[in-house]
Amino acid sequence: MSESICSALIASLAQPVLLVGEDGFVQAANPAATELFGARIRGAQIRAFLRQPELAAMLEQVFGAQGEGSASFVSNGPIRETVWRVVGRRSAAGMIVLSFNDISDIEAAEAQRRDFVANVSHELRSPLTVLAGFIETLQGPAGEDPETRADFLNIMSEQAARMSGLVADLLSLSRVEAVEKVRPRTPVAIDQVLKATLAALRPQLDAAQIKLDYHVPDDMPEIPGDYDQLVQVFHNLVENGLKYGASGGRLEITARLLDQMPGFDGAALRVTIRDFGEGIDPIYIPRLTERFYRVDKARSRDSGGTGLGLAIVKHILSRHRGRLIIRSTPGAGAQFDAVLPCS
Repeated sequence: MSESICSALIASLAQPVLLVGEDGFVQAANPAATELFGARIRGAQIRAFLRQPELAAMLEQVFGAQGEGSASFVSNGPIRETVWRVVGRRSAAGMIVLSFNDISDIEAAEAQRRDFVANVSHELRSPLTVLAGFIETLQGPAGEDPETRADFLNIMSEQAARMSGLVADLLSLSRVEAVEKVRPRTPVAIDQVLKATLAALRPQLDAAQIKLDYHVPDDMPEIPGDYDQLVQVFHNLVENGLKYGASGGRLEITARLLDQMPGFDGAALRVTIRDFGEGIDPIYIPRLTERFYRVDKARSRDSGGTGLGLAIVKHILSRHRGRLIIRSTPGAGAQFDAVLPCS
């Protein structure tokens, strides 16, 4: 097969492909390869472009007696790194064919899985260690001291509740992810959702002596949604305001109908949960919806947080084709806007 025919064939392929001669110089590059490496790849020595150790070793295999091999290659783009799986094979005509397959999503998913397992293990290890230590202590002479026994049992109860909350949030997150691509269509009255949420959290509001400013009209239009999941969204957001904004002494809940909203085809409903506490440094805001991410780890654990609340909110709003917008100024509190389409 002539070089021109080979060039025409690889030009039709979506992934980057290079044809390399026995001398290591690139004979042909399809448009995707030219976009990846630039026009100067044609006629260049391939070893000058693919110098990452794993890839360089693979090239020696392909050019040597083995005649084939594969390796990972990381390219730096203007927005993000791209991870490629490079497969090299010697053709019957003696040319070396190098194909590049983008595996960035697979690598990202695998990294997320590893992080998730590591985080869950870490979150469970601490309370289990505490429980094991206290049980061992109570089995000794300290178990005969009523005051010590009562103190230890209270701490053990708190740690057990922490593990129970973590498991509940993990199960909740799993259920949300399982149906995330199925948009709910049942009409839901948002004022009823908010009233149910506040009724459940009333003891915590009273205990924290929080003044609640509630401005939600009763005539808000119904929206398509999952009632229980929306209750969970606002339960998490209000509880978040209680945990981290209680120092401000006030919590504000408002709802507003928007005729237009960027990113939405029609009208949208915006529910705002605002606290007046210490606020959050804006540099942390992009990471707040990551699983297990906490700005203040010690404070979050002390308040019973699992680090999954905002991740659950994000996934539920995504299922509803909505959006979570977070704004905050240190010293002036934080504002969480849940924006939901009306149709």
